[in-house]
Amino acid sequence: MLEIKGVTKIYGQGASSVTALNNVSFRVEKGEFIAIMGPSGSGKSTLLNVIGGLDRLSRGEIILDEQRIDNLGEDDLVSIRRGKISYVFQQYHLLPSLTALENVLLPLTFCNAGGKQHRALELLERMGLGKRAKHKPNQLSGGEQQRVAIARALVNEPLLTLADEPTGNMDQKTGKEILDLFSQLNNEGRSIIMVTHNREAAERAQKIIVLEDGRIVDQIQNQRRVL
Repeated sequence: MLEIKGVTKIYGQGASSVTALNNVSFRVEKGEFIAIMGPSGSGKSTLLNVIGGLDRLSRGEIILDEQRIDNLGEDDLVSIRRGKISYVFQQYHLLPSLTALENVLLPLTFCNAGGKQHRALELLERMGLGKRAKHKPNQLSGGEQQRVAIARALVNEPLLTLADEPTGNMDQKTGKEILDLFSQLNNEGRSIIMVTHNREAAERAQKIIVLEDGRIVDQIQNQRRVL
């Protein structure tokens, strides 16, 4: 479903340049859950950003659903992000003036899909937030806000969900609940790439890719996967 081929990302030029990713290659099959691990500065978030089209490559190719996407123009990338790729961020990025329901509906604003509100409410129910649909972010706990963000990421039925440290701001109990939710979604066939520094979180994935200094130094097929 996704192929990363020789991806390199260099910031700056000449002596001041920094290589954030160096010839990174791997594949993601449909329905696979991949965890990306590595120390700070290893290129984890940069990798997620180039996959999602938020950052341009210096070299290499990214092929999603048999379509090369790294060389697309901005309008086409917007269409890819709107229809095939979704994000879950560590900081939630909910709009504070909108209710939980309105935040979930945002990705559908420019779509002609029918039953938008029903779909959004259904997802909030799935997240255990059916009774919190009219609450604004400042009326929700951190874990509830992240559940709203996950519902927003799923509302357009993406091929691939990218999650950047989705439990980084949470206590252990709340983080486990969010990871349980990702495991459930993956068991239903959803494809997920999750950046994490937490080995326990990475154990949820089928494969763990370890980055150091922008290179893949290990790919671990997880035999002890937590479901």
